[in-house]
Amino acid sequence: MKRKYFGTDGIRGQSNLFPMTPDLAMRVGVAVGTIFRNGAHRHRVVIGKDTRLSGYMLENALVAGFTAAGLDVFLLGPIPTPGVAMLTRSLRADIGVMISASHNPFEDNGIKLFGPDGYKLSDEMEGQIEELLEKDMTAQLAKSQEIGRAKRVEGDIYRYIEHAKRTLPRDVTLQGLRVAIDCANGAAYKVAPLALWELGADVVTIGNEPNGININLDCGSTHPEALQKKVHEVRADIGIALDGDADRVLIVDEHGKIVDGDQLMAVIADSWAAEGMLSGDGIVATVMSNLGLERYLKGRSLNLHRTKVGDRYVVEHMRQNGFNVGGEQSGHIVLSDFGTTGDGLVAALQILACVKRQGKSVSEVCHRFDPVPQVLKNVRVSSGMSLENVTVRQAIADAEAELAKSGRLLIRPSGTEPLIRVMAEGDDREQVERIVDELISVISAVRNVA
Repeated sequence: MKRKYFGTDGIRGQSNLFPMTPDLAMRVGVAVGTIFRNGAHRHRVVIGKDTRLSGYMLENALVAGFTAAGLDVFLLGPIPTPGVAMLTRSLRADIGVMISASHNPFEDNGIKLFGPDGYKLSDEMEGQIEELLEKDMTAQLAKSQEIGRAKRVEGDIYRYIEHAKRTLPRDVTLQGLRVAIDCANGAAYKVAPLALWELGADVVTIGNEPNGININLDCGSTHPEALQKKVHEVRADIGIALDGDADRVLIVDEHGKIVDGDQLMAVIADSWAAEGMLSGDGIVATVMSNLGLERYLKGRSLNLHRTKVGDRYVVEHMRQNGFNVGGEQSGHIVLSDFGTTGDGLVAALQILACVKRQGKSVSEVCHRFDPVPQVLKNVRVSSGMSLENVTVRQAIADAEAELAKSGRLLIRPSGTEPLIRVMAEGDDREQVERIVDELISVISAVRNVA
């Protein structure tokens, strides 16, 4: 069945345009409530959100749908995505919902769904939901006396704060560290600064004044310039940049240099391997992670296992193969000993623990390898254009052969736009740039003929 509503991370789109309308949100509530309404117990759902203006609209529509299906609703208010996943399990809810479009601008919004185990729903489960969304669900509505209730439980965000704090090793305190944090005017604007302060840090916070339309606006992990400036201004030891729903993180060192997810995974893998905490023979990352990370891990007898782009595929591989560290170059870091999804705050705390234990600066701790030159360019194509064209395939084969000993080539269609993404990396930047430009030229020529 072709997916009409769900993408790689739930349902997402521009607010008040298909599919992100209150009508669909209400139908999602009914459909999901129907599927998870099993057993004789009183069923419950927890709903969290980030700080987008449209969150009020979608939250109320979801409440209408879930209560109509007979589920009780616990409204958490603004809270990071990993907090929703954690509280779904902690409160023994049947389903968890996060209303967020992550790092996207405020105009967008999304609906992420978690099962009772705190993990994102499988493709098969999302398929069942899509089937119900296309049907008349009147017969699935609860009887009058069985309609659900809704209540706001904002105090439960402190459960998540305590959970995050407990992930910091007991022998570590953040006293003596000046930490600048950018909350992206998003879901973590309350919890992240408070957690860091309670752990002993001297906290300087920016991006903590959400107004409904400034989430991710010139701030957060997608726009770290403001944090880089603040680190210099207050002479912070470290900067922490979260995104709108706080499931990803980037670090800024004391010199204002950005540390991406690949370096952070290397730091954590090293630390956990030394402590005997690392499960499996290495870590899991996507095809976008830098070749430098792979070489660095290999030098420490650790392997890098690659998946398709998307944190859900990273988590899936981790669960199936017994790994406890994984993530993406963009800063999604999944530490399955502590949670079921990416958690920017928890990942940052692991980095802070390494900094404190080693007694070194962030720049010394977090620079584990020199990234291999990597070039990524997009070429717009007609929807449905295939990479199976004979000329394109031959050009790809030639490029792969040229890079075989010194680099890597990745060509893939975008999952959200009519684009072909061409990425190459290798030791020779000029060679990498030339190969990418030549492939872009070949694909463009075929596109124009088509």
